[in-house]
Order: sequence, then C-alpha cells, then structure tokens
Amino acid sequence: MDILPWQDLHLLPEDIWLTPEGWPNALLPGLSARARCFVYVQNWAYLLSCLPRNTDLSALPLEFLAVSEPVARFVEMSLGKQAPILRPGIDTALFSPLSEQKDGQIVRIAFMPRKNKIFARQIRELAEARLHRRGFPFSLEWFSIEGRSQAEVALMLKSAHIFLATGFPEGCSLPPLEALACGCVPVGFTGLGGWDYMRQAADFPGVASPLWPLREVPWSGNGFYAADADVPGAVFALEAALDLFVRGGKNLEALRRAGQTTAAAYSLTAQEQSVVTFWSKLA
Repeated sequence: MDILPWQDLHLLPEDIWLTPEGWPNALLPGLSARARCFVYVQNWAYLLSCLPRNTDLSALPLEFLAVSEPVARFVEMSLGKQAPILRPGIDTALFSPLSEQKDGQIVRIAFMPRKNKIFARQIRELAEARLHRRGFPFSLEWFSIEGRSQAEVALMLKSAHIFLATGFPEGCSLPPLEALACGCVPVGFTGLGGWDYMRQAADFPGVASPLWPLREVPWSGNGFYAADADVPGAVFALEAALDLFVRGGKNLEALRRAGQTTAAAYSLTAQEQSVVTFWSKLA
C-alpha cells in the first residue's frame, strides 16, 4: 500500500475519500475536491461528536459505512442515511480454544479494565457477596487483561472460563468476540454495537433486549447480556453463566459451539471478502 504525504494530496472528483467518524476536519479535502466522500462509522457514539456548531451531516454530500448492524441502524436513525456494513475481523488462528477442556473447581473470570473499570469492580463486589451467601461450590479467580500484546491476550483468554464485558459504548465489541473464539462465555454489557453478534443464551433477571430486531444468524445463544451500566443485571448474567458451569453437560457444550460459530463468521477471511466485494461494487 502506497502512503502519500499530506502535502502531496491533490484529490480529484473521481477519487474516493474515506474518513473515520468523529473527525469532521478530515472531510474537508474530499468535500473541497467534490470527491466521493465516505464516513466509516466504527462507533455510533462518535458519529455526531466534534461537529462544528450548526453542522448537519445529513445535508452534506456524504455516504456512510457502518462497522455493524446496530451502527447502521443508528446512522439511519440520526441522519436518515443507509450505511452498508463492513464488519471487523479477528485472527481465529490466534484466538482459538484450548484443545483440552478447562473445566474444574475454579472458574476463571477475565475482564479488561480499560473501559468502565468501576463497573467491573462493582460487579465483582456484588457477585462475591451474593455467591458467598449462596455457598457457591466453585472458587472464583478474577484477572484483568491490560498492557498486554495481542498474543498474550489470546493466551489469557484461552485460560479463562468467562469474560466480563464492561465496555460501552461500542461499535462492534471485539474483546467479547475474541473471548468467544477462545472458548469463553461472555457476560455483561453489549455497548449497543455488540448486538451485531451477541445473542442471549437464557433468560435471567435484568436480561437486556435490543432496540431493533436482530438479523438472522446461524448461531444460537452465545452469552448472557445485561443493559449497559446495569450492575445488578450484569451480576445476574454472571450467575446464570456460573450456574451453567456447575451443571456442565450439553447446555454448556452447545454454548461453546455457538461461540465458535460466531467467531468463524468474523474471521479475517470473511472480513477480506466483504471488503473486496464492497470496493468491487464501487469500482
């Protein structure tokens, strides 16, 4: 891929100018040259942020791409624009389950404190208080994933049973998706964008419901999801997952199979095919 210095940029009307959301100044070269301008919306929360006062994105000659179906819905909701979807990809060779089962008398719960770490702490405190009263038969081991390389993250997720997702807002939450690929059961928040692939495995108090109808997918329930910032709901989601590990058997196996099917749909190969198809249509 060639890299062109900014000072050498001279766009023409027949060019395609692609920018991320939340960077309105980056649109100026494309708009000034009357090029075909696309905004790739990777997080719905930043689509309308940082705009100059009285700027109406829907009135500008812009086209939009979305990283997930929920983001595409948000683009339509806010701007009345249709946004084709280009989903992200994960390295399913790196993020993959261990060959041997990791079941035992200790349940390992991984979380990433980069986003909303206060909620991770509150969920842990409430969960431990409740499980202590219930006499939960397994021990819990919590560990945070931060400051690690991608390969180290993959190894840590492989060793975990549950991934606690506290990130929101999200365009298409990648950490829970990588956790699914590693054989973990995700619980927690969807960030809205996570509904692109997240599907409820069971009902529980505080279960979250999506704002829009979800697309048909070839996998069944793959986790337990509460509304964003709902700490009690997330604890109930965690307890539903823990009860599943206590029981084991076919339901746990089905959940793990659903996770693998989910991850396969977001492989790097699938992403590449989507990108090639999209740009071929533009050409």
